[in-house]
Amino acid sequence: MAEYKITCCSTADISEEHLKKLGCAYGKYHYIIDGKDYPDDLYVSAPPSEFYGKIDAGAMPTTAQVTPEELCEVFEPILAAGYDLLHIEFSSGLSGGWQSAQAARDIMAKKYPKRKIYVVDSLAASSGYGLLVDKAVELKNGGMDIDELKSWIEDNRLNLRHWFYSTNLMHFKRGGRVSGPSAAIGTMLKICPVMDVNDEGKLIVREKALGRKKALKSLFEHMREQAQDGLDYCEKCYICHSMMEEDANTLKAMVEEAFPRLNGSVEINPIGTVIGSHTGPGTVALFFFSTDKRTK
Repeated sequence: MAEYKITCCSTADISEEHLKKLGCAYGKYHYIIDGKDYPDDLYVSAPPSEFYGKIDAGAMPTTAQVTPEELCEVFEPILAAGYDLLHIEFSSGLSGGWQSAQAARDIMAKKYPKRKIYVVDSLAASSGYGLLVDKAVELKNGGMDIDELKSWIEDNRLNLRHWFYSTNLMHFKRGGRVSGPSAAIGTMLKICPVMDVNDEGKLIVREKALGRKKALKSLFEHMREQAQDGLDYCEKCYICHSMMEEDANTLKAMVEEAFPRLNGSVEINPIGTVIGSHTGPGTVALFFFSTDKRTK
C-alpha cells in the first residue's frame, strides 16, 4: 500500500498546532478588511479578539477562496516526496474552493501521473470540517488505505452534524440568509436563529429561539436526539464560537456531563476569519456524528 498524506484548508477552523499534530498541510483562504488582503492563517499572526474587535468597530470584511496556484504549493512537496494525496475541501455549498481544488488536482496530475491525487468535498464547514479531517486522520492511522478512506468520507460526511446559533443577525442579513426586516425585528426581540448545514453543504435556518439560553439548549437537545449511539456516543465532539466563550464553555459542560463516553474532552475553537467574516461575533456551533444523515 502506497503511503499518502491528507490535506485540507484553513476553513476547517482548528488550530495550526492541531493540524501539525495531525500531519496535515493546509491551504489558506483570504479575508479582506480595511482594504487589505490577509491570508487566513488560523490566528497565528493575530488573535480572534483583534479580528472581531475590528468588526465591532465597524469594519465589514469580505473573503476570497484559496486559488489553484496556492493549493498546488501545498500539494507539490507531498507529491514530489513520493506520497499519494487525499485533499478534503471546504463545502462546495458555501464556496468555490472546491473548483480550485479540482483545478489544482488536474495541474498536479499532469506533473505527477504516477501518484494518486484525490479531492473530496467535505460538505462541511468550520470546526465541523475540522472534525471530519481529524476523523480521516484517525482512520488513516488505523490502517485505512487512500481508496477506502475516500469512499468512507463520501459515505459518512452527511452523518457529521452542524448545529449553531447567532445573536448577531446583521451579518446574516448581509449574506442574504436573513431579510432586512427579519434581522431588525429579530435583533429587537433577541431572537436567535438556530441553523444547520443541509445535505448540499449549505446553511439553513431551522428554528428561531427566543434568547441565547434557549438557543444554546436547542443545540444540546439536537445532539442528545441525534448523536450516534445516543448517550453512549463515543466519537469526538467540537464546539466553535465567535467571541462567545462563556456560552461555548457552558455547552461543553452540558455535553461532557450527558455523554460520559466521549472520545476525549470537547474541543473548543474560535471561528476563523473567513467564516467569521460572514457570521460576525455572537455565534456558537456544535459538531458531532449522528446515526441519521443530513437532509434538505
